[in-house]
Amino acid sequence: MLSLKMNDAAVQTLGVLTGLERLEPPGGLATGLQEKAARGIIRHGQALTWSDSHNPANAQLYLDDLNRWECDDSSFHLEDFVPVKVATVDNAPVIAEQEQRTLLLHGLAFALEFAELIYALQTPTPVRCVISAGDTNATFRFHQIRPDPGRYTDLDAFQQEKMITVDIEPFRVRDSEDRAQSSCGEG
Repeated sequence: MLSLKMNDAAVQTLGVLTGLERLEPPGGLATGLQEKAARGIIRHGQALTWSDSHNPANAQLYLDDLNRWECDDSSFHLEDFVPVKVATVDNAPVIAEQEQRTLLLHGLAFALEFAELIYALQTPTPVRCVISAGDTNATFRFHQIRPDPGRYTDLDAFQQEKMITVDIEPFRVRDSEDRAQSSCGEG
């Protein structure tokens, strides 16, 4: 199952209500993002991370909040990979609304590419991708979906950013969970 959730600001910026065909990034997924996806992901203990992560052993220090660690470790700026105009005003980056839209489109396309990595894992696991864009930057990050829902459940609480979550829940995972629940009720 693949679930897509956006806050109202992202829905408006992407024009989702006028048709999904508008969700393709201009020129296709940026080459840098294709290369990032090609590097892949790995499981490191209970954590999921990019295969080229610099500090996967640090996950053990955050066993009480692996969602936070995975988000921090997996986070990257989309504008570092997507050719958009980023102005500088008073020594701070400023990204125009149209450029934010482009970054969101690439982030969404990247999440769909990323979903293939999740399905390809030897043991697929449910994962939430979080894409955000605002006046100063745009980010992509992910974490495994755990019983603690994390902070990305009420996307409209993020007033300064356009937010999208993509939940990837491979069938093999849901199927085994359903069987476990079914067998619990059998006597």
